[in-house]
Amino acid sequence: MKNNLLEIKELYVNAEDKEILKGINLNINKGEIHVIMGPNGSGKTTTANAILNNPMYKKQSGQIIFDNQDITNLKTDEIARKGIFMSFQLPEEIPGVSVTNFLKYAKNKVTGKPVKIFEFKEELKKYMEELNMNSKNMERSLNVGFSGGEKKKNEILQMLVLNPKLAILDETDSGLDVDAIRTVSKGIEMFKNKENSVLIITHNTKILSSLKVDYVHILVDGKIVKTGTQELAKEIEENGYGAYKTKK
Repeated sequence: MKNNLLEIKELYVNAEDKEILKGINLNINKGEIHVIMGPNGSGKTTTANAILNNPMYKKQSGQIIFDNQDITNLKTDEIARKGIFMSFQLPEEIPGVSVTNFLKYAKNKVTGKPVKIFEFKEELKKYMEELNMNSKNMERSLNVGFSGGEKKKNEILQMLVLNPKLAILDETDSGLDVDAIRTVSKGIEMFKNKENSVLIITHNTKILSSLKVDYVHILVDGKIVKTGTQELAKEIEENGYGAYKTKK
């Protein structure tokens, strides 16, 4: 399909010889925001890592098509260069590497083009103002000494600067207060357009209160057991996952 960006077909994935994903199917079109929800241990993070082909997660069968190309067995850096970005539950701290230099290096690697430093710093400054981030953080070591909220905002800043085709946000709302969640949601809205897509992975509905999403998928025991609209997330908030845990 012309508008299709990501297609996962019958994906089975193991981690440490344990079967985690048991036949995942997922389609994401350009311009859409999708959410994968599920209880802890259901396979949400495994799904994200499988898309990026993290070697700790072994694909047993299935296929991943991204922007009309088979990326199932590509290396992680090759997949990133094709336009997939992933934020992490626990962002890494990198002493001695400033936020500016990290982002400059990352953008150069993704685009393959030299970065014009003056324009780049102006772009960073603009995004940081929009995200209510301290501009002094530009010269601080990446995530070192940052609060949890600052680290998550920094991930959103990376997404905006790198401007991928698909942004995968893994538990971005975890541990954030209401104001920080609103800022993260604002960053997602700034990023989203008709040509890119967002996949949010979470176990609760906090971040959805400030976002309009297209589809919500419930993942339980390695399988997507239901797909619906944002109303499905409200159902989960009210009733939990109990009704889905017994489904086979």
